[in-house]
Amino acid sequence: MSNQAVAMPRKTRGPWAVAFAKLARDRAAMASLAVFLLIVLACLSAPLYAKWAGVDPFASTLDAVIQIDGADVPVMEQSTEGLGLGYTPLGPTWRLGNYFLGADSQGRDVMARMLYGGLSSLLISGAATIFTLIIGTAAGLIAGYFGGITDTVLSRLLDVLWAFPIYLLAISLSIVTIAQGIRIGPIDIESGSLWLPVIIIGIVYVPYVARPIRGQVLSLRHSEFVLAAINLGVPGWRILWRDILPNITTTLIVFVPLMMALNMLTESALSFLSIGVQPPAASWGTIIQDGQALLYTRPLVALVPGLAIAVSVMALNVFGDGLRDALDPRSKVRLGRD
Repeated sequence: MSNQAVAMPRKTRGPWAVAFAKLARDRAAMASLAVFLLIVLACLSAPLYAKWAGVDPFASTLDAVIQIDGADVPVMEQSTEGLGLGYTPLGPTWRLGNYFLGADSQGRDVMARMLYGGLSSLLISGAATIFTLIIGTAAGLIAGYFGGITDTVLSRLLDVLWAFPIYLLAISLSIVTIAQGIRIGPIDIESGSLWLPVIIIGIVYVPYVARPIRGQVLSLRHSEFVLAAINLGVPGWRILWRDILPNITTTLIVFVPLMMALNMLTESALSFLSIGVQPPAASWGTIIQDGQALLYTRPLVALVPGLAIAVSVMALNVFGDGLRDALDPRSKVRLGRD
């Protein structure tokens, strides 16, 4: 019997394992993901923070009084500027649970509103991303695979949306729907519902997903394995589900963080203009608007949510770039206009 060891075949890793291993080695992408997850966890703790601090971030508390070092301090202080008319909100105390970032013009805890506002911004941007990907992917799949009149009609509809500047279209839709909401048959969405900005933001970005997906499907439509399935009489829906959709999955995954960053910026812009999230709800955009009049006396009311938006968007974009490089280094996914 030979003592020579039998060489065992080396187990090869699948493409997903290789991609995520490459992503894990990308320090910038992992650091960005960690930062974004910390922001998400902080925002999810909003109800716990408000309960612990004993504040209602949605109710005006102009006559509230808190204790600092054993002394009673009013949340709204008498103004000492000019003629001494009006009141100035309490500045940052730097004490968690006790107006850490100070108060806004309504005497509300800015820290608590920051966490609740972040929760709204994250929910809206995340839901709008899912909405956009579902509608955009469906439109791209159908247009690219079936072609003909179907492709022509869907492509022209997408071109109509594509022709409008993003913010102009979003602002126009918001102004039209903000007063009466959306009522189409059994669908009834009130003007103050968070679903309203979700749908508006989701609609305006559909062409930015559908067009790249359609292009990929057109290429796959003429590949050998799809042509073979067609010749064998496999139903179109089965080919789309089993053969084409798995081949565009990486593109859809890359779209998630990039679209979420764009949606967060759009939601913040609409809320800043008072046509996004409606009172008493809050988002980072509405908090910036609340702090606009306090820039010279309490600048943190506006600067902190602005910084939160900037950090979140930057983290999502850096992570999205790392995800794209890991899943498909040759991919050139672009959300801007050609």
